[in-house]
Amino acid sequence: MRVLVSGAGVGGAVLAHFLGRAGAEVTVVERAPAPREGGQAIDVRGAALTVAERMGVLEEIRGLRTTMRGMSMVDSHGTELMRDTEQTVSGGRFDSPDVEIMRGDLIAVLTAASPARRVYGDSIATLTEDGEVTYDSGGHDRYDVVIGADGLHSKVRALAFGPESRYVHHLGQYISIFTADNFLGLDHWQTWFTEGEAGGVVFSDRDPARMLVNLGFAAEPFPYDHRDVEGQKRLVQERCAHVWEAPRLLEAMWKAGDFYFDAIAQVRMDRWSTRRVALVGDAAYCASPMSGQGTSLAMVGAYVLAEELIADPLGAGERYERRLRPFVAANQALAVENPGGPASPESVQRAANAITLD
Repeated sequence: MRVLVSGAGVGGAVLAHFLGRAGAEVTVVERAPAPREGGQAIDVRGAALTVAERMGVLEEIRGLRTTMRGMSMVDSHGTELMRDTEQTVSGGRFDSPDVEIMRGDLIAVLTAASPARRVYGDSIATLTEDGEVTYDSGGHDRYDVVIGADGLHSKVRALAFGPESRYVHHLGQYISIFTADNFLGLDHWQTWFTEGEAGGVVFSDRDPARMLVNLGFAAEPFPYDHRDVEGQKRLVQERCAHVWEAPRLLEAMWKAGDFYFDAIAQVRMDRWSTRRVALVGDAAYCASPMSGQGTSLAMVGAYVLAEELIADPLGAGERYERRLRPFVAANQALAVENPGGPASPESVQRAANAITLD
């Protein structure tokens, strides 16, 4: 079986591992020119821990988990409003079996465990129902299966299922992520802040010289260029100008080379597969960062899809969807359970374990 996976993120790496282990010939194509580093803190929970264990990387992932000591919340003047040394909003309780890890660290571990032919700096230009693919670079090939693991703005989804306006549902917020010098002196600590419709979080983990910054704001959907980084930074500058430490945070944003910006949204589709094409992770069922389960959804979804393709490619897409849809529904519901705040820990655990992996 010749398989093309578009996207070298979490879902793509897990697929490449299990399909390659079963003897498939896997090629991973990634638009970025190199493996992506950095990114936000993400969580591996519930059934996704089982996937990591079956990949043989669970202990390595645990060894790279964030080591937060706690969190606080401050007002616009920096006055502390609350403090917690037992849990954080992003990672949950410290005594939980769940693993909070930086996205770049997780991608590195999963990629190392997933031997495949990888092509960086290229992407799919055209795709037919028979698996014929042409690339932006001008090359072409044919595959038995093409899998879109290429995120919220999936090119594979657009080619095989139609424009993203049919499937991407805005949740009323936008988020930016970047790294900065740790001028706040944070030490394994998260600090949250809000000011009107804007707010964010800053935290520092293993590298005391650096901190991760999230700045976001609430807004109705509006058009913007997904590739215009300067324009995106101007949006954040305008909307977050009055948050705590805004001058220094925004100055650091303009210097950041790893800036990321996007809408917080969900992807909802009636089907995730055709005869030779399937979608996985955010491309098919993005739950949004508000769910805290995007990474786990991608890992579990990739595992289930790989299992069904290995068992019998004929009808694999239908079986994949039938098995995974209840799990997706439970996890997407987390994002809207508590508008403006996180879902309850009990709901998160129920959703994280809402599938049995035989």
